[in-house]
Amino acid sequence: MKPFTFQAPANILFEPGASRKLAEIVAGFRVKRLLLVTDKGVRNAGLTKGAEAALTEAGYNLSVFDEVEADPPSHVIGRAIALCREQNIELVFSIGGGSALDTAKLVAYLARTPDKLDDIYGVGLAKGERLPLLLVPTTAGTGSEVTPIAIVTTPTTEKKGVVSPRLLPDWAILDPELTLGLPAPVTAATGIDAMVHAIEAYTSKHKKNPMSDQLARQALSLLSTNIRSVCTDGSLVEARSQMLLGSMLAGMAFANAPVAAVHALAYPIGAIFHVPHGLSNALVLTQVLRFNLPDAEPLYAELAPIVDPRAEGLSTSQKARLFVDGMAAICNDCKVPRSLADVGIGKGDLKKLAEDAMKQTRLLVNNPRELQYDDALAIYTEAFGNRAAA
Repeated sequence: MKPFTFQAPANILFEPGASRKLAEIVAGFRVKRLLLVTDKGVRNAGLTKGAEAALTEAGYNLSVFDEVEADPPSHVIGRAIALCREQNIELVFSIGGGSALDTAKLVAYLARTPDKLDDIYGVGLAKGERLPLLLVPTTAGTGSEVTPIAIVTTPTTEKKGVVSPRLLPDWAILDPELTLGLPAPVTAATGIDAMVHAIEAYTSKHKKNPMSDQLARQALSLLSTNIRSVCTDGSLVEARSQMLLGSMLAGMAFANAPVAAVHALAYPIGAIFHVPHGLSNALVLTQVLRFNLPDAEPLYAELAPIVDPRAEGLSTSQKARLFVDGMAAICNDCKVPRSLADVGIGKGDLKKLAEDAMKQTRLLVNNPRELQYDDALAIYTEAFGNRAAA
């Protein structure tokens, strides 16, 4: 067996209503000045109301930064860091989607250290201390609450990542009740994002390991079993709970066996055209899976029975192709847009997308099949024409 390392948060709380227990958890840190990092949509929806009330009632001095944007731009993160320093914040917590959680990770780190954001892009460059950090997801998708990764959009619209164990939170707090109001399109896109995390962790070229494998398989089972149900009826608490658990397990898997070409090709779509991250993944998922088949066939075959029980008894090749078809069927059944054209991308944009995708070397090295510029362009071209073919 190959040597491997595995990292995860020290504490995880999973419980309906868990977000209302924040005051009890914060009490263990002996702090007074707190910063909530979120976005206006989440706050206006009332998802932070219970936590804010409990913390204020408990006597904490609470500051709020609710200006987080999707695919968080570096200048927005900078504003949050400045507020954190001005208010002498002692603990950072976030309630929100992946963008809010990623922002909070960087605020907790950069408000405590002299490091500059531009100096810590990459793997293992953030080595200093950070403020105490608590993360509460409101979507079953990114798994950011259990990953040592934060993604930033630079001024040149390139997506860059900060990867460091210092970004793992002290507590990941998962409250399925916070996901009940998610609209079906967001539920679908974030759920597919989590499934991609599981798939790419299982097929990761360099850091695939037994622990991530087990987490990825369990995550894929939970997600594929429940995603159609929650897209049809978002009030199903048990199904929402299974989705949130699946998202977290997938997050733990890919935090230790990194994602690859689906994410590499999705990043430019989000950064340039502001397409939500989960949807960006879904738009290129089937095409990347087909591209990977020559090298990933045995692994896709292993995952096939999880997504479609009809795979039992088939040949390896048949199982692998059924797996790809099964993922395409999930996207279709959950009414995810089928084509890049459907989200406002023109045919003349495809070369720029391919050029930017090739900059994602941190991710592309993990892909089971080597991918070059011409491959990326072909995948985008297929994804662009998918509407006509459907």
